[in-house]
Amino acid sequence: MNPLFQPLTSSRPPQQGLSDVFGRLHLDLWLLLLLAGVSAIGLIVLYSASGHSMPTVMNQAERLLLGLAVMAVAAQATPEMYRAIAPWFYSMATLLLVMVLILGDHAKGAQRWLDFGVVRFQPAEFMKLAMPLCVASFLHGRPLPPSISTIAITLAIIGVPTVLIAIQPDLGTSLLIVAAGGFALYFGGLGYRWILGALAAVGAALPVLWTRLHDYQRQRVLTFMDPESDPLGTGYHITQSKIAIGSGGVFGKGWLNGTQAKLDFLPESHTDFIFAVYSEELGLMGVLFLLGLYLAIVGRCLYIAVRAQDTFQRLLAGALGMTFFIYVFINMGMVIGLLPVVGVPLPLVSYGGTSMVSLLAGFGMLMSIQTHRKLLAS
Repeated sequence: MNPLFQPLTSSRPPQQGLSDVFGRLHLDLWLLLLLAGVSAIGLIVLYSASGHSMPTVMNQAERLLLGLAVMAVAAQATPEMYRAIAPWFYSMATLLLVMVLILGDHAKGAQRWLDFGVVRFQPAEFMKLAMPLCVASFLHGRPLPPSISTIAITLAIIGVPTVLIAIQPDLGTSLLIVAAGGFALYFGGLGYRWILGALAAVGAALPVLWTRLHDYQRQRVLTFMDPESDPLGTGYHITQSKIAIGSGGVFGKGWLNGTQAKLDFLPESHTDFIFAVYSEELGLMGVLFLLGLYLAIVGRCLYIAVRAQDTFQRLLAGALGMTFFIYVFINMGMVIGLLPVVGVPLPLVSYGGTSMVSLLAGFGMLMSIQTHRKLLAS
């Protein structure tokens, strides 16, 4: 054959895209960019919500960097390692929850923290990761849809730590724990008859649950049903939050121009109710943009779940992604008055440390599932 007509070959290796480079570091580029976008918005809004306090913003930035470091480390472990440690991690987290009831610190009428002198932490945050890990590991290798006995054991796995957290009391975190385990069970093939039956059982148990609630918890429910009945008392948070959100209009008042937080009308403006500050300053368009970022994160998580290589990885990725959605749904719902106030922060935006670190650790697990799949496929 004439050399002129021979196909050209190159000794240079094929060029790698930026996504492949991050993949070699076990980091999912698209998920990382979305998380960075929401976190940047959080720091910008926190500066306004905290009264232009740079120390508060810097403290949050340090916690964010710590969370990102934990995420990067978590992404290095293989999914097989997570499946192996899942029951041990769950057992340790449950033991810590028992220790909270015996040795935990009391603060603001709740007993949620363990203080070992060198470190002070909230063990319930560990369970946010241990629960989906344990349920996904338990369902892995078993026939799906799950049998009645498998469902019963799974419900026991979910129920024990949920009760331990609920009696601290911490209703918001207990709901997130139920969601984390429940979504893993749902993605495992739980039938709609079971879901409807569970909802009916909860409805039948509401009178008993009502008597078990603390006074402030019952008051929150009553305030949710009619916040205008005591606008200067128990309904003050929701009333001021609605005023802030409504006054933002379509385009908002502009960054740093909000009045509800600046004039101290809006309590907890830099933590649980920071979404009201964001809505007042950036309006409906800003809310839609932030909501779009959140939905893109959830969509990426579900994309990773669909492409996962085994049952454990699919259930874990799906549960982590949908639990993140529940985070956003509960916080936004309570701030706009659609849900009772339960003290769930807006992820990556509200001021806080332990919840941010545990949340980013979960995203590290998701990145592990995605990047190790790519390496195996290549």
